[in-house]
Amino acid sequence: MSAHAAPAMSARRVSLIGALLVAVGPIAMSLYLPSMAEIVRAFDTTPAMVKLTLTLYFGGFACAQLVAGPLSDALGRRPVTFLFIGGFSAASLLALFAPTIEFLIAARFLQGVGASAGVAVSRAIVRDTFSGEDSVRIMNLIGIILGLGPALAPTIGGLMITLAGWRSVFLLMALFGMSIILIIALGTRETASPDRAPLRLRGLASAYRVVLADRQFLTASLVIGGAVGAIYAESTFLPFILIDMVGLSPTQFGAGMLLHSGAFLTGSMLMRVLMARVRSEKLVLVGLGFILAGSLAMTLLLVWGPGFLRVMVPVAIYSFGIAFVMPSMTTAALAPFSRNAGAASAMMGFIQMGSGLLFGTIGAMIGAPILAMGVLIPLMGALACVAYMFFRRIA
Repeated sequence: MSAHAAPAMSARRVSLIGALLVAVGPIAMSLYLPSMAEIVRAFDTTPAMVKLTLTLYFGGFACAQLVAGPLSDALGRRPVTFLFIGGFSAASLLALFAPTIEFLIAARFLQGVGASAGVAVSRAIVRDTFSGEDSVRIMNLIGIILGLGPALAPTIGGLMITLAGWRSVFLLMALFGMSIILIIALGTRETASPDRAPLRLRGLASAYRVVLADRQFLTASLVIGGAVGAIYAESTFLPFILIDMVGLSPTQFGAGMLLHSGAFLTGSMLMRVLMARVRSEKLVLVGLGFILAGSLAMTLLLVWGPGFLRVMVPVAIYSFGIAFVMPSMTTAALAPFSRNAGAASAMMGFIQMGSGLLFGTIGAMIGAPILAMGVLIPLMGALACVAYMFFRRIA
């Protein structure tokens, strides 16, 4: 535990709170995915315009972390969570009543800004209160709990769209955000000792210089960027592959995504069992092996063409591998920072989301979802593996 931290919360409470905060972004994405094809028809617009609702969401999510993290170092974890998650809830209501696709794009950007604090603050809270293998176990438990939300969200989203239309998913997002605010207010303690230095531009720049100069942080974050960032990149391709090309309905798409999130959840639970016998860093290689296998399987889309299992089995293999990589690499990236944990967590999240945004944007520019899926996601898997080679030389 950090010497400056407030009295620690229990591991279970930190895990539950951390999972809720981390889940805001993925759940807001997963609930939304089944509605994308419907929104094209509702606003009589193009798939490219609707993809912007996802791209700008990622952009707001990635960039705003760079503000949310240092703010949480300066003001405390709780106030920043209230501010940003409150903004997420308000933006969800704006999206609910969006009269045009342009308005919806703007609302989705603001949703991403609000959701950004969840990732930055949750990981900083873990770093404030736990370290080493204890931190890895907490991150793993967060992953297990987190896996349940995105696993169910596409199915719930698809059902809500079928029963009440695409706007209903934004009402659910707003209620989710408000519930988190209530839980944080009643169930968390402040874990950071506020330091006003990051509020000054020079202090902010200094914090990020320290973070980016650390080679352990940089290489571990690039592993996460290649592994976890692929989830965000492929989300810009999957709705158009599975709904428009394979022919799934929104409800079927939501149910089909259970294979994706279920694989991650299974991997997280298996890792928790294996950690009783094997140190967590050894399990990273297992995860990278599955990521590499999933990447190679995705390249077969270039010659086989789309089909539900041809698309989702490689995605599931890749997701299974992520579960073994993320807890250890997250802990390794944040380990050097007893101070500036918020800034470090934010920069790691920016690299993670930024890689997804970059490759997702390249995929949108390519304009062929199958080509993008079969080339770009394997490249991200290769990036994770190469970054880990450099990490091992440093660690």
